[in-house]
Amino acid sequence: MTSRVVPRRRFLKQIYFTVGAMNLSPRFLLGQRNSTEVMVTVKSGQPGVHVPSDFIGLSYENMQLEDPTFFSSANKGLISQFRSISPRGVSRLGGNTSEFGWWKATPDQHEPHRIDTPWRAAGEPTAATIFAITPEAVDNLNDFLVATGWTCIYGLNLGYGAAQTDTTEATYVANKLGSRLQYFQVGNEVDLFKGHLRDPETWNVKRYLEEWLTIARAVQKALPKAKFGFPDVAGDITWLPQLANMWASVTDKPNVVTMSHHYYWCGPPSNPQANIDNLLRTDEKVTSFAKTASAASKYMGPSVTWRMTEGNTVYGGGKSGVSDVFAAALWCADYLLHLMSLGYGGVNIHGGSGHAQAVSVGGVLHGEALMKDPTVPHPKPFYTPIANQGTLAGSGVDGKLNAEYILEPVGYGMQFVAPFAGATMLGLDFNPGTFNATAYAARKNGKLMVIVLNKDASQPLSVLMPGYEIASRLEGPSLDSPKARIVLTNLGHTPSPKSPDQALVVPPHTAVLLTRRT
Repeated sequence: MTSRVVPRRRFLKQIYFTVGAMNLSPRFLLGQRNSTEVMVTVKSGQPGVHVPSDFIGLSYENMQLEDPTFFSSANKGLISQFRSISPRGVSRLGGNTSEFGWWKATPDQHEPHRIDTPWRAAGEPTAATIFAITPEAVDNLNDFLVATGWTCIYGLNLGYGAAQTDTTEATYVANKLGSRLQYFQVGNEVDLFKGHLRDPETWNVKRYLEEWLTIARAVQKALPKAKFGFPDVAGDITWLPQLANMWASVTDKPNVVTMSHHYYWCGPPSNPQANIDNLLRTDEKVTSFAKTASAASKYMGPSVTWRMTEGNTVYGGGKSGVSDVFAAALWCADYLLHLMSLGYGGVNIHGGSGHAQAVSVGGVLHGEALMKDPTVPHPKPFYTPIANQGTLAGSGVDGKLNAEYILEPVGYGMQFVAPFAGATMLGLDFNPGTFNATAYAARKNGKLMVIVLNKDASQPLSVLMPGYEIASRLEGPSLDSPKARIVLTNLGHTPSPKSPDQALVVPPHTAVLLTRRT
């Protein structure tokens, strides 16, 4: 099947947006072709990778479990937003705070003393970082997963953990969650341990594997059906092939099913390169990371997948005007589709409550210092896919149970591409010339699906795709608008132009999902 893309620079003199309700009538999306044409070819006869049906995922700090009511069947607002993003997904609990939690099995149990081996050089964790996880929290987490239809990746403590305490916690979690537990990860961003949790002179991949094996083997012995993912590095992707090479000589191997890494596009918030123009450009690291992760995973074994388990726009809690505006929605949609096309088993976009996030990055959300007025309502953290109205008030206090939960721009980007979960990706030749635009194609349930993302700030993009129907559109009033409501418009079965003299015009900073029966 062959279609054409026609860049249009003068078709629409004005595009009228209404803040909060930007419902462009389909008739405004039709225009006459001009002489400049770029070919788009969907290679429907050359299927690519299959996208898991639970590809979409969210990432939270383990510290969220400090409040047993957060992940619970009683938190209806959060459940509703999970399900609105995707009917199936994977919630990952980990983050920096996973190294500071402890398992409080009974109400009268006291926090354990952690300095029990010579290589722990970091000292005791501070009172601000330490927290307890109780059976009640895990019980409620199970009920939450049942209510959402999601599963869970559960992080165990490597930083201050030990085989005995981690095994006790893992046993309770596994028995409670059952099939809703995807796997355990032991340690978070272990490539950065040398900066705060281990002796930088002795910490390396080999030392990590030794420590990881001690805990993972103990958990595997207690739970023969347990599964694991590793190494969950922050950014040093070379750890994956190094571990894969060492794995062949490991005896008594724990059951590793996934190799994992993180990806934050830029940071810290003070970095002047962390701006909208750069955010919407293609990052070559994404493809490079995928090649390394996939090769290492396949070397580990044919059934080992690779996953991006934590990431977002700007690390350190995000940046106002970048992470919390409509540009972040387009970035997220494009990024997730890119990972789908590269064969990832799933992705977990990081977010959560302001308190847990602040603790994870040193006690404060650093992007707030860059705001002219930090008391202006804003999501905490800036990049969270789902925000609680209590955090938007600018008070710095997390919202109460069942306060209104709303999707932020990144969350809308996830929701928009969720129909591609469970699909088979298809090859696509797409060359939009000077336009900042991307496109992806897939087949699912007897339908061809094409998403076109026009990331240009002001220029509409004309696409000739006869026979396709507009399924939905992701739009905002501007790339940099933090206050406007992000609208995901479902247009139903609105046919695209069939006349060879007409084209579908994708407005500036807009993404369109088109479908066609095969």
